Amino acid sequence: MSSTVFSTQQIIQSRSSLYSLHEVSKPGQMVFLTATKKPTSSWSRFTSSNHISTTQFSKSFNPVVPLRVQSIIPKAVSESNDTVAPLPGLPIDLRGKRAFIAGIADDNGYGWAIAKSLAAAGAEILVGTWVPALNIFESSLRRGKFDESRKLPDGSLMEITKVYPLDAVYDSPEDVPEDVKANKRYAGSSNWTVKEVVECVKQDYGSIDILVHSLANGPEVSKPLLETSRNGYLAAISASSYSFVSLLRHFLPIINPGGSTISLTYIASERIIPGYGGGMSSAKAALESDTKVLAFEAGRKNKIRVNTISAGPLRSRAAKAIGFIEMMIDYSVKNAPFAKELSADEVGNAAAFLASPLASAITGSVLYVDNGLNAMGVGVDSPVFTNLDIPTGN
Repeated sequence: MSSTVFSTQQIIQSRSSLYSLHEVSKPGQMVFLTATKKPTSSWSRFTSSNHISTTQFSKSFNPVVPLRVQSIIPKAVSESNDTVAPLPGLPIDLRGKRAFIAGIADDNGYGWAIAKSLAAAGAEILVGTWVPALNIFESSLRRGKFDESRKLPDGSLMEITKVYPLDAVYDSPEDVPEDVKANKRYAGSSNWTVKEVVECVKQDYGSIDILVHSLANGPEVSKPLLETSRNGYLAAISASSYSFVSLLRHFLPIINPGGSTISLTYIASERIIPGYGGGMSSAKAALESDTKVLAFEAGRKNKIRVNTISAGPLRSRAAKAIGFIEMMIDYSVKNAPFAKELSADEVGNAAAFLASPLASAITGSVLYVDNGLNAMGVGVDSPVFTNLDIPTGN
């Protein structure tokens, strides 16, 4: 099976495989303030797989409207913050920032949700898509298949400035085996190793501000650790954790000082999750350890923040490859402090916060976005707790 790129925290097939604003007409703000009337908006339809255009939005402020929360999420563009007047309140303002998100291959994983939240705050979005999935992904964009899921809260459509082919398992062209070079699924694509992608981004845009790692793959994920081969174990480490080290190492020279990087991990890094095998638990543990070390190294070298989000289970296409995602979601709903299903948007919004100046002193951290499941020491749905008066949360 082939090397692949996915939304992290889930494993896909194996490899061979707000806020109201006072008269806002500038793009991309999340601001906590008073209230406004409902916004009016307009947008243009998607015209190409690499450029999804939207229009800007304007608001008028009515001081007599009752206090409430509302979102204004316009076009994702890149422009200088120097020309934009600061807003009152506490904004998540990523205008003028450019984000590269590695690992988006469809429209329902955490990578996609993070892209939407970053776009909502004003960031320009670049995407790295696994090479064999590139044609399907671009075709789906072009045909409008993702239009519904591209909608931001105000009804406008997320803009993706450019999609790059990427296989983060390979650092440079010299690392690519002959059988992969000859694979028809890679035919027609070029410059897709980590080094080449970074060179293309540098040539196209000069620099980025935000790097998101949404990749994971374990070719033997369905095997218990005791039955995992050396090759399967090392493949999981390579695709799921070292790929982040490689991306940061190559992108670091073109990440603007003060920039932010975010990866995605899972509670299996520190707790036993039966069925999450093939070395994937080890890969997530390595990713979290690397987050701390890289926070020091990238912070001292280029003032870059490095954090990871430990996200709860999500019903995505990638996660279904594990084989028990429905069971994990059900377990989380029954046992987490918040007895509800986690949404991808909740992880996306946490990522937007981590990428913003509001998190300027947060680095080397594992942020749990899992309805609090990580805090539980037992599963309260166990029969042994039948006689306890435990709130169901319904």
